[in-house]
Amino acid sequence: MCKQPRLARSIAFPALLLTTFLLTNSTAIAQSTQIQGIIDGRTGATMSIKVAGSPDTTVLLSDTTNVQEVEGVFHGRKKEMPMTSLIPGLPVQVSGTMNAQNQLAADSVKFKGSDLKAAMDAQAGLKPTTQQLQQTQQQVDQQKAALQAQQAQLTEEQQKVAANKAAIAAANKRFGELGDYNILGEATVYFANGKTTVDSADKAKLLQLAQQAKGIKAYILQVQGYASAVGSAALNQRLSSERANAVTEILEQQGGIPLTNMLAPGAMGTTSQVDSDKTAEGQAQNRRVVVRILQNKGIAGT
Repeated sequence: MCKQPRLARSIAFPALLLTTFLLTNSTAIAQSTQIQGIIDGRTGATMSIKVAGSPDTTVLLSDTTNVQEVEGVFHGRKKEMPMTSLIPGLPVQVSGTMNAQNQLAADSVKFKGSDLKAAMDAQAGLKPTTQQLQQTQQQVDQQKAALQAQQAQLTEEQQKVAANKAAIAAANKRFGELGDYNILGEATVYFANGKTTVDSADKAKLLQLAQQAKGIKAYILQVQGYASAVGSAALNQRLSSERANAVTEILEQQGGIPLTNMLAPGAMGTTSQVDSDKTAEGQAQNRRVVVRILQNKGIAGT
């Protein structure tokens, strides 16, 4: 009866040791991890590994991580390498343990020398390509900005041209309604290119026409300014307006013509050209202001 407990104890003790051993080693085995993949990126001591068929694994590097270059069928030749060798695009084998954040703390990182050369060659070729892409993108952005600026300028010019056409149409309509008037006198004043100043000879001509108008019953002075087709439409419209205003001012202030006896100055732009703008002489003929003395046909009895 006494031998049975001793036998049971002798059997239970080794079994307990075996169970403890298996539990301890199974825990160690469960924590030890080995992966193979390609370095996807590096940020300081953190390395991302792309593993085929699995999500990327985050690997933690430390001062104790052993980095080796291996060669041979059984990786018999090994060479200690600096951690700077771990570049993106390099296929590696990482051994270590998983931590609570599901990160692999690396004990060792191994790779082939031929793979390292291929990854370095790929990076060397990638950098110029990236720079070229950046330069190309900058050029595209600059071209877009230039096109937008040109479009804005074109839109502004189109708006000015539309406004000029409307003003000319209104002036033509106003002057076209003068069919009931006789033209009893006329003077033409010419201007230098881009100028709006009346010279002394033309000023004398205007004053002479003003004196003539004062002797006519119920007279009206019609003033129309023109420009050559040199330059933009907006510029020529402005020049024709300023030239007509300059002549009107002389007629009023120096010629003594009341504004009540003058039609509003007409800015005709480049309409009704009298000569070709392909020659300097033709351009000079088109840079003009025409002043006419008008009298209603009913008053004149005609």
